[in-house]
Amino acid sequence: MKLKPLADRVVLKAVEAEETTKSGIILTGAAQEKPSVAEVIEVGPGGTVDGKEVKMTVKKGQKVITSKYSGTEVKLDGVEYIIVRQSDILAVVE
Repeated sequence: MKLKPLADRVVLKAVEAEETTKSGIILTGAAQEKPSVAEVIEVGPGGTVDGKEVKMTVKKGQKVITSKYSGTEVKLDGVEYIIVRQSDILAVVE
């Protein structure tokens, strides 16, 4: 099964969080922050959203930073995805 986002939506897959800190401290699952870096899996076509023309600027395969609690989490075929609006993406990681 495949997810095809509509309008200005983007399907993201979270990048795994680090399990150790830079100083070597191992973090438990509860101590790890929710990752805000994700990989773009699929991009919607854009178009008119709320009466405004939206042009999609992110591309499949890019790594992006999103708002911490944005989007809708979806589990498909055992893989967790996040569906967000393009406006919830804060930056592209290069």
